[in-house]
Amino acid sequence: MRKITFRILTRLPTRYVTTGIFLIALLFAYGIIGSYFIMGLNLIDSIYYSVVTMATVGYGDLTPTTGIQKIFATTLALGGVALLAYVFNIILTSFQERMSTYSKGARKMKAIEQMENYYVLCGYGRVGKVVFEELNQRNQNVIIFEKDSEVTDDLEESDNVVVINKDVTEDDLIAKVAGEKCRSVIISTGSDVTNLFIVLTIRESNPDAWIVSRASKLENISHLRKAGADKIVSPEIIGGKDLYLESAKPHLLRLTVQHTTDEILDEFEIISNHGCTLENIDYHIPGIETPLSREIKTMDLKDGKKFQKYLDTNKDAKEALDNLYSNVNNIHSHLISGPDRRTFENLLNNLEKEITIIGKNLSNKEIMELTKKRKE
Repeated sequence: MRKITFRILTRLPTRYVTTGIFLIALLFAYGIIGSYFIMGLNLIDSIYYSVVTMATVGYGDLTPTTGIQKIFATTLALGGVALLAYVFNIILTSFQERMSTYSKGARKMKAIEQMENYYVLCGYGRVGKVVFEELNQRNQNVIIFEKDSEVTDDLEESDNVVVINKDVTEDDLIAKVAGEKCRSVIISTGSDVTNLFIVLTIRESNPDAWIVSRASKLENISHLRKAGADKIVSPEIIGGKDLYLESAKPHLLRLTVQHTTDEILDEFEIISNHGCTLENIDYHIPGIETPLSREIKTMDLKDGKKFQKYLDTNKDAKEALDNLYSNVNNIHSHLISGPDRRTFENLLNNLEKEITIIGKNLSNKEIMELTKKRKE
């Protein structure tokens, strides 16, 4: 407790301390000059009389007799009382504020200690807010570091959300928080230098921590990676295609099917009739996880008929495609975008009547295992 009190008293606002010292010096000078010329005292007695009068001690050994002397003594005493009250008020107010801050900080640290499986978010700016919204929608535990308290005024703290308004680079608190109970650290400040410092601080103490960092400039990606960031996201890299696919995720369907080249047009006709777009095709080579991808990006039935006509009139192209289908055991995946989930349900019902559907939204690893078994 004594250490805390000492730290509080030694961290009074500089502007208030400076003002208090200036006013004391000014009043003291007024007392010395007045005592010398009005009271008729020598320099030593003037200093002595100023001190006892300002402190309202008044031993009575030096007493004003004339009217001007009494007025001077009154103003000096009142000035001393007012100044002491001002200084003590500053100390008490600052003490209370600091005590409140320490108390609030202690409560937050206790909440963090009781929290399990949480995310740490560094920076609550434009990007950080979006990240927090995603985490909050999924009821995740989140610890937010943001030095600007005004930015987080709209945040309501709870058992799931703790806000720490301090510069994350000031001490090693971030390293302590990013321990075993931390799922991931998301660094979203707009400064790559700050992001780099945070990554280094965390990685030094927590070699197993999962760190995702934002990079504002492309040239800093390699620095962040070398510092220990597991994943780096740069707004400069995200293109229009990625933005679209991310926004369309609720209405994207990856359908893994098995059929021959003779059924391509029938399949495409069903997809087109449901108002869906065939984004790409992945051909899964048995035993290899990463597929061969081919962009399509069309929903127009005319394109499908045009491709079928091309195959009918070009035997070499048809033979090459047949060989590809044979090598992948006729197994491939379509990434299909559509207006809503009900459309996908109707699409699946109609496709099942024409072709073999192996699965939907399967990962490449799952498909690789399936192709292995089918080949065997």
